[in-house]
Amino acid sequence: MSGGTTGSPAEVVARLRATFRTGRTRDLDWRTAQLTRLRALLTERGDELASALHADLGKSRKEAYRTEIDFTVREIDHTLERLAGWLEPEPAPVPAVLAGATAHTRQDPLGVVLVIAPWNYPVQLLLAPVVGALAAGNAVVAKPSELAPETSAAVARLLPEYLDTDAVAVVEGAVPETTALLAERFDHIFYTGNGTVGRIVMAAAAKHLTPVTLELGGKSPAFVDRDTDLGTVASRLVSGKFLNAGQTCVAPDYVLTDPETASALEEALATAVQERFGPDASASPEYGRIVNERHFDRLVGLLDSGRTVTGGTHDRDAKYIAPTVLADVAPDAPVMREEIFGPVLPVVTVDGLDEAIGFINDRDKPLALYAFTESPAVRERLLTETSSGGVGMGLPLAHLTVSDLPFGGVGESGMGNYHGRYSLETFSHRKAVLDTPLG
Repeated sequence: MSGGTTGSPAEVVARLRATFRTGRTRDLDWRTAQLTRLRALLTERGDELASALHADLGKSRKEAYRTEIDFTVREIDHTLERLAGWLEPEPAPVPAVLAGATAHTRQDPLGVVLVIAPWNYPVQLLLAPVVGALAAGNAVVAKPSELAPETSAAVARLLPEYLDTDAVAVVEGAVPETTALLAERFDHIFYTGNGTVGRIVMAAAAKHLTPVTLELGGKSPAFVDRDTDLGTVASRLVSGKFLNAGQTCVAPDYVLTDPETASALEEALATAVQERFGPDASASPEYGRIVNERHFDRLVGLLDSGRTVTGGTHDRDAKYIAPTVLADVAPDAPVMREEIFGPVLPVVTVDGLDEAIGFINDRDKPLALYAFTESPAVRERLLTETSSGGVGMGLPLAHLTVSDLPFGGVGESGMGNYHGRYSLETFSHRKAVLDTPLG
């Protein structure tokens, strides 16, 4: 533990709970001040965070700002502009039998909440939920990922410089520290990561009947219809898939299309990779690295799952795996048995839309579903006949950037959602109030 946080998890939680009980965090001025200070951290010290992100993941400065720092600033601005309105009590009609009474709902802060972040977007996926928790008037324990150690250390150093240390604490560490934290009673736990750890978090939360938000992942499919502009489709797939070297929870995990379209798409994808990263992606400043050797070895083990269309080269010392497209991939190939979470894009052929829908529905519900089609009927069938956390028509990943859309999974890809007003709802209790006159 570091970064201005001292004491055991029990002591940290007790200190934050004592602050919450004073009522200080409920005050709208306190909430807006904390959000404004967090914004200042991101704008004044962004380069320190960008350097840490480069050290942990090979992220370029441009990518660090676009996908993490500026992303979170926009979330703060959206929240600050609307927070007072969101917190207005909402009147509710009362039945005639209660004539004279009035009813409304109000948003109550939950108390002390825990936010556990993953390593792949270690700034955004820690601080965007913290924005919602602070906006809702809670005290917050922030747990950055130990697998992004430079970013974890930077956040632990910077957060106490800017935020109210009696109400916001950073706890660093690995499994023992997280386990100790999870033994404490929180009023909400927000976890982003994988389903295995998600189950551990939920089991720990159940002991205290603590509600959880689980932001998980899964294999997000991309359906490519015949007769689409494959140059555009390939360019957008490459941008979405190979951002952060494929280490994105909503990256297109695999492509479904018919055999004829597949052969043309393969060529378009190879061209798009070269256009984006040059003939050697290892020399591109815009292409990241795999987080550690364990994930590198896991990903290299998936490269034999099909015919290599482009890529396939790798360097363990540099934690580099080239942007790779695989064709002729069988539905039960190793690359199709787990979330890839790396720069490998398999193309799986199906006869058409019916088989594609069946393929998607035979598997766990994904965090996102992407579709490239000109047909309104195909769009409607995909929307109606499949289940996923979100849907992107014509462009992967971009639905995350719309603050008025909820972001979250369903089934194995998670539960609960956040962003914008949905973050406030997640970290609040909507309290029902009925006021009946005595006279």
